[in-house]
Amino acid sequence: MAHRYYQLDVFADHVGGGNPLGVVVAADGWSAEAMQRFAAWTGLVETTYLLAPTTRDADYRVRIFTPSREIAFAGHPSIGSAHAALESAVAAAREGMLVQECQAGLLPVRVEGEGATRQLSVQSPRARVLSRGRDAHPLLSGVLAGVEDGALPPAFVEGGRRWWLAEFADEAALRAWQPEHAAIAELARASDSLGLCAFARSHAGAHDLCVRAFPAGVGIVEDPASGAANGLIGAWIAEAEPQGVLARGYTVSQGREIGHDARIVVRIDAAGTVWVGGRTQTVIDGSTHWPPV
Repeated sequence: MAHRYYQLDVFADHVGGGNPLGVVVAADGWSAEAMQRFAAWTGLVETTYLLAPTTRDADYRVRIFTPSREIAFAGHPSIGSAHAALESAVAAAREGMLVQECQAGLLPVRVEGEGATRQLSVQSPRARVLSRGRDAHPLLSGVLAGVEDGALPPAFVEGGRRWWLAEFADEAALRAWQPEHAAIAELARASDSLGLCAFARSHAGAHDLCVRAFPAGVGIVEDPASGAANGLIGAWIAEAEPQGVLARGYTVSQGREIGHDARIVVRIDAAGTVWVGGRTQTVIDGSTHWPPV
């Protein structure tokens, strides 16, 4: 029982730069157990399944699985799933928009351009700051020992996912940082979060922010491109610096420290809604032969 299967490179201007994703098309007959087994077998950070929507307001539905569990929302799986829906003709953009149904609700996806230059942007779930400052959690100061804060204090932010955010004073310091991953994992478990996402402002000209994400809460050492985390950074910047130069959007460099070169575009509209986007490259277009139950 073959199903069309894509393996994609998300948030990548060129193949090999972004975050890998597996997408199974027309997986309506698959059980949740089969989806979880296949996601574990692929070994990818996330694998998604395109399904028929349950509402006329959506163009398609997606379920998102890590190798160990199903999750409600993630950025790069949403962008990659939209790419696969367009490539497989599961959905077609209407006035430059798609609507994705997932466990986090109905999320609009902007479609700009066509083919290799097409850029997709997903609307991030509304975020809220739960706490801020180095004293927001007893374990946070240990994780950030020796780190000089940037303009914004650390913050604990929720929006589809929960992340600790920390701004570094210097891009070079962030790129060279060797964090204590066990300490981040302990913080993630204690706060029911994915882990720590660190960022620094850049003066290099090619990008505005450098980002590094450490989702130790789901057993990942470092993520090459983090859509949901970047959406939370955008919401935090827009709230804390509403008149700042980054308050309406910016570009992100992520993943160079682990051999990737992701480019993520963050846009923030006047209402404070955050859109996270970029290009997706198709690496594999084939079929699965996996028992659906």
